[in-house]
Amino acid sequence: MLKLTYTEGSFYLECLSLSLEEWVAKRAILSLRIGKPFCLEPSTASFLLPVDVPGVEKLRMEARRVDGEIIDLSGCDAEYLEVTLRGSWLSDGTEDNVGVFVTMMSDRMEFFLHKLWQESQVCTSVLSE
Repeated sequence: MLKLTYTEGSFYLECLSLSLEEWVAKRAILSLRIGKPFCLEPSTASFLLPVDVPGVEKLRMEARRVDGEIIDLSGCDAEYLEVTLRGSWLSDGTEDNVGVFVTMMSDRMEFFLHKLWQESQVCTSVLSE
C-alpha cells in the first residue's frame, strides 16, 4: 500500500506492508478512541517527479502495462512529470488540503514508485544546497 501524507507545507510518500483494509480499520478505531472526525472518500492525489530521475521512462512503461487504472502519468513541463493516483482520501472532514491519501497497486509498482520518489528527494536536496 502507498500512503501519501499531505501537510500544510509538505508531502511525504511511504510504502507500507499493511493492506488497505487493515490500515483503514486501524485509523477508524484510532479516530473513535480519540474522538476525532474521520472522513474517507474515493479521490485522486498527484505529485511531481523530475523527468531526469533515473527510472522515469521505465515508470512510464510499467504504468501503461500494469496499473493503468490506478496510475496516470502526464508531462507538466520540460522538467517534471505529474503522477496521479486513484485511491482514498482520509481527513478530518475539513476543507483544507491536509490529510492522508492511500492506494494499492502491485507490490512491484508501489516499491518502484516509492524508490523513484525517494531518489527525487535526494536530487532536490542536493540541488538546493
